[in-house]
Amino acid sequence: MLASATRIYFENAAGRLTEDPDGFLRAVWSPGYRRPGEAQALFTHMAQALRQRGWSRIFIDQRHMQPFSPAEQDWVATHWLPAAVRESGYRHGAVLVSPSVMVRLATAYITTQVQNLPLTYFSSETEAEALAWLRAQPATPSGY
Repeated sequence: MLASATRIYFENAAGRLTEDPDGFLRAVWSPGYRRPGEAQALFTHMAQALRQRGWSRIFIDQRHMQPFSPAEQDWVATHWLPAAVRESGYRHGAVLVSPSVMVRLATAYITTQVQNLPLTYFSSETEAEALAWLRAQPATPSGY
């Protein structure tokens, strides 16, 4: 994908959010240390971007990210996910998984919390497969 085809929506030490011309948000997690609150800021901007654009899909690149702390996991699972679904129309997440077992375990904890939410995740080790799945999902949330 050409860099000029996307617009940076938000960036901090936790990662970068860009708007994909195919109607979804790209979240690319950074490899380095993040201070407390930086992951929360990234997630908050994810929800804001979905609301502003009327989108329901996020491509999440976790290949280089650090594992979530227990506090981050808890906040995402109990606060951010339900609010993002309810208030921002989040419905589909395609995760490009990390090779790190600790990142995978932290993410698995979060994604298992969506059982009662109208949200579907797809995990893949290849970007092409994750993007193909995401592009096949509805661009806007149903019932939103």
